[in-house]
Amino acid sequence: MSSDLPSPKTDTPATLATTIYARLKADILATRLEPGRKLQSRFLMEQYNVGQTPLREALNRLTTEEFVVGMEQRGFYVKEVSKDELQELTKTRCWVEGLALRESMQNATQAWEESLLVAHHRLDRTPRSLDPDKFEDNPAWERVHRAFHAALIGQCGSRPLLGFCEQLADRLYRYRMMSIAKAYPVRKVGAEHSQILQAVLAKNTDEAVHLLQRHYQRTADVIYSDLETVLS
Repeated sequence: MSSDLPSPKTDTPATLATTIYARLKADILATRLEPGRKLQSRFLMEQYNVGQTPLREALNRLTTEEFVVGMEQRGFYVKEVSKDELQELTKTRCWVEGLALRESMQNATQAWEESLLVAHHRLDRTPRSLDPDKFEDNPAWERVHRAFHAALIGQCGSRPLLGFCEQLADRLYRYRMMSIAKAYPVRKVGAEHSQILQAVLAKNTDEAVHLLQRHYQRTADVIYSDLETVLS
C-alpha cells in the first residue's frame, strides 16, 4: 500500500547551501578563485549550478570564516592575502599547536603513538608531486599530510582547541598553495616531519614543540620570499 507521506527531499536549501559552501571553500583554498577576485552572483550560479538563496547563505558563511569579504552595495570578494595576516596566522598556529602537542604528549598512550606511526608511514609513502620532473599537486598527499598533523595534536583532550587548529590550517593552506610549486624542489619537508615524529616518540616535549613550530615558520618564510611582489 502506498504511503501518503511525501518523499524526503535531499536537495533542501540547507543541503544546497552546505554543498556550495564546501565547493567554494575548496576553490578559494586552492586559489582557483584567486585573492581579491569579485564573486559575481551570475557567474557563480552558472559555474556551480546553484540558486541565489543557497549561494548567498554559503557566501555569508565564508564571510564569517574570513575567506570572503562582503562589501555593502559592491558584493562579495575573495579575501586578499597580506604579509600581516600570514605572520599573524603563523604565530597563532605555532602558539596553539605547540600547546596542543604538549598536551597530547602528556596524555600519550600506546594507541596514540601507533596512530602517529601509521599516519607518518602513509605520508612518507605518498609522493608530493604527481610528476617527478616538475611540480604537479597531488591531492592525496595533502590529505595524508593533514592527517599526520591532526594526529600529532589529536590527543590533547580539547575538541574546541582542535577545531581552532583546523581553522588556522585551512586559512594558511591558501598561502601555501600560492608558493608550493617553487618551494617543492628545495624544501625537504619529509625530513622535517620525520624529525618531529622522532622527538615525539622519544618523549622530548620541548624539542618536539620546537621542531613543529620551526616547521610552520619555515613554510611562512618560503611564502614571504616567494610572494614578495604579491603580498602587501
